[in-house]
Amino acid sequence: MKESRVSGATFVFLASVLRPLMNLTLSKEWKGLENIPDGGFIAAPNHVTEIDPIVVGHMLYNAKRPPHFLAKASLFKIPFVGWLLHNTRQVPVERSSAGANNSLRVAQEVVDAGGSIIIYPEGTLTRDPDLWPMKGHTGAARLALQTGAPVVPVGHWGAQELFPRYAKRLYPFPRKKVRVLVGPPVDLDDLRGKPMTKTVLTEATARIMDAITVLVAELRGEEAPRERWDAAAHGQKATGRLTDDAEGSAPAAGSSSEETPGEGAA
Repeated sequence: MKESRVSGATFVFLASVLRPLMNLTLSKEWKGLENIPDGGFIAAPNHVTEIDPIVVGHMLYNAKRPPHFLAKASLFKIPFVGWLLHNTRQVPVERSSAGANNSLRVAQEVVDAGGSIIIYPEGTLTRDPDLWPMKGHTGAARLALQTGAPVVPVGHWGAQELFPRYAKRLYPFPRKKVRVLVGPPVDLDDLRGKPMTKTVLTEATARIMDAITVLVAELRGEEAPRERWDAAAHGQKATGRLTDDAEGSAPAAGSSSEETPGEGAA
């Protein structure tokens, strides 16, 4: 995707500020970059800390694929932050049906033009107590099946040591290391062209989350849990910060999951 002059200049400005900071605070190891397609694609990473977008964005920008994220619409109203998001063509997401449809339209335009869209299928920071990928929402699968774009799973590990989940400050010493592993596109060929029923979207989402989990397990050198964490089944809200007593709580009768801004709208 060819960025506009304004977008390209804004990305260069952001990179000139953020890349030196990232290189100062984190050593890095990036593998699997050959799996990044030449054309438009959807990157689907795991989500363990609030600085994940910078980690994934850094990797993609260095691969000459400027990142476009789905971001909460409210962020576009913050002075300067909104200007940056608008000028780099990030995609605003609202909870309303009309807002969701508009987000999908803009995301499809980016993919159709050969750009990269980053969607966190989990919709929020993982609720899993051990930070494994949890049950995903259907936004990435829906966009993939609608556009025909490949979904590239991305696993990363280590950034949470610099900025733990829900932390209030960085822990830069000793210097931490983040590792990013990009996997081959998820095989969704047999699902493309089918009506986007709940069954089809659930199957596609499960395949995406399976692929992400395999990458994270490889990075961690551990075996992933047999059953993926389901926030709703554990009585946890799908949005907002977890409280200490919310983690690992017993299932709540009749609990349901609400897709979060920035993911479920896609």
